[in-house]
Amino acid sequence: MSEGDSRKRLAVLALGAIGVVYGDIGTSPLYTLQTTLSYEGKMPHPDSIYGVLSLIFWAQIIVVSLKYVLFIMRADNKGEGGIMALMALALRGVGGKPRLRWLLAIIGIFGAALFYGDGVITPAISVLSAVEGVKVAAPALGHWVMPVSAVILFFLFALQKHGTDRVAKLFAPVMVVWFIVIALIGLHNIVQTPEILRAVSPHYGLHFFVRHGWGAFVALGGVVLALTGAEALYADMGHFGKRPIRVAWFYFILPALVLNYFGQGALLLRDPAAIDNPFFKAVPSMFLYPMIGLATAATVIASQAVISGAFSMTREAMSLGYSMRMPVVHTSREMSGQIFVPWINAFLLVMVLVAVVGFGSSDALSAAYGIAVTGTMSITTILALFVARHQWRWRLPLLILVGACLLIIDLSFFGANLLKVEAGGWFPLVLGLGVFVVMTTWRRGRELVVREIKQGGLALQPFIESISQHPPLRVPGTAVFLTANQNAVPHALLHNLKHNKVLHERNVMLTVEMLESPVADPDERIHLSPMGGNFWGLELRFGFAEDPNIPLALSKCAKSGVPFDLMDTTFFLSRENIVADKRRPGMALWRDRLFAFLSRNALPATAFFQIPGNRLIELGTQVEI
Repeated sequence: MSEGDSRKRLAVLALGAIGVVYGDIGTSPLYTLQTTLSYEGKMPHPDSIYGVLSLIFWAQIIVVSLKYVLFIMRADNKGEGGIMALMALALRGVGGKPRLRWLLAIIGIFGAALFYGDGVITPAISVLSAVEGVKVAAPALGHWVMPVSAVILFFLFALQKHGTDRVAKLFAPVMVVWFIVIALIGLHNIVQTPEILRAVSPHYGLHFFVRHGWGAFVALGGVVLALTGAEALYADMGHFGKRPIRVAWFYFILPALVLNYFGQGALLLRDPAAIDNPFFKAVPSMFLYPMIGLATAATVIASQAVISGAFSMTREAMSLGYSMRMPVVHTSREMSGQIFVPWINAFLLVMVLVAVVGFGSSDALSAAYGIAVTGTMSITTILALFVARHQWRWRLPLLILVGACLLIIDLSFFGANLLKVEAGGWFPLVLGLGVFVVMTTWRRGRELVVREIKQGGLALQPFIESISQHPPLRVPGTAVFLTANQNAVPHALLHNLKHNKVLHERNVMLTVEMLESPVADPDERIHLSPMGGNFWGLELRFGFAEDPNIPLALSKCAKSGVPFDLMDTTFFLSRENIVADKRRPGMALWRDRLFAFLSRNALPATAFFQIPGNRLIELGTQVEI
């Protein structure tokens, strides 16, 4: 690719990132300053305005620019981002330390569960806050805010099936206009009150803490709203790549956000009573209605970052064994990370509508917002520190210094938001806990199923030897038996031999392994080993960001000396019927039943592995856990 083509592709991807990745953090000026200063009542003091602006500015520099854009995005798992990819990277780094691996897995799963909470609240609060601009222009229309928001959100989720690429092409021009307009609005107000630029100095933030004490700590729960969407930068890295996201942030997004926040601050210095909605009151009156329309469009787009991130994280969770199998639709031929997960889309839509109807306003939702965001941010930092230590080989003093600085900030934000549990913060915690229970139940349930299958199987090598001594009728062709244990006779093979009284000329014991890296290297993809008697052991490995395609992988086995003719190959698979048995040790009975329900509704392994139905024979087997 020429340098010109490379720059053009970078520009296109950066533009797409503006449309998808930065929508969430880009619309936070709609509600951040209003929420943070609301504790002072209707007339915030100038010192508080300077202090809160200073905190917002330095939070964006330290947390977004330094932590996420420069530090966390270094921890790309072969191009993939997000908390599940980061967890896999951390697990690979700690190696054979089972207790530490278990602890990191639990932390990572809970962080992923909280991200789903963020994916529910972000669309709800973003759209509500924009539509509430109608109250500034026409207070009599206030009762239409909730139904209009619900309709807008419904159409947003209906649009997802068209894919991130098409959505980005549709959204990017709107978001470019949005950032330019909010920057100009901010600049318009700064010119009138230029002394607001003094808030760039960090001493105003420190003075705010000295002056307000506990009140300043409470205010951090509002400051963190300026950072919402930072996690999506990392989660959506697989959609656009690292460099386009960084270029868009430093050269376009950050300057626009700083100008708008400082413009709102300038307005409040002139008119403290504008605190009830400083964003829209900073807009010249003649442009108010167009701005409400633009803000509504921008907040619809804002939801795209966390929705796309939720899709990516779900596919990673499926491949790593923490989620039931679901249909995944690829929406781009150029970027493998651009996907659509219908079940997750429907789940998010239902929960978002519940949040809109249940909370009713952006002010009420702001109390619920911060916990999911700050919880995920803290967990991301912890996992990244393990990656820095075990993968990047950072020295301990540097690790402690960086870790202490980042965790003090993250945990301060998290602690400030814990104070809002009763006021609505319980919602993302309950939602996250529910997702956490489902993910851990699926993981543990699959472990129990594999254990039962391994314990109940006959040893394969003696079976092969007995077959050679007393050979049954052999029929032409190849039989591929999917099994979790290469050393045991698959149930499907036994059933075929028992009922059909035949054995294929060539029999392959196939095990599929999902790796903790997004893409399997060519030299680790296929491992073939002869077992005697024309029996073969075959291990196929796929990365968690890949779609496991068994027929395609078999077509490449010819290089290993064992060619496969798919027209002459039959796949045998045992479909497990999970039965919860309280007499067996394992999980609690209610979790056994939950796992059985998930198993019945999961996408069949044959569809997940893309095995053609006309080459497949499924045989049922009952597994008690």
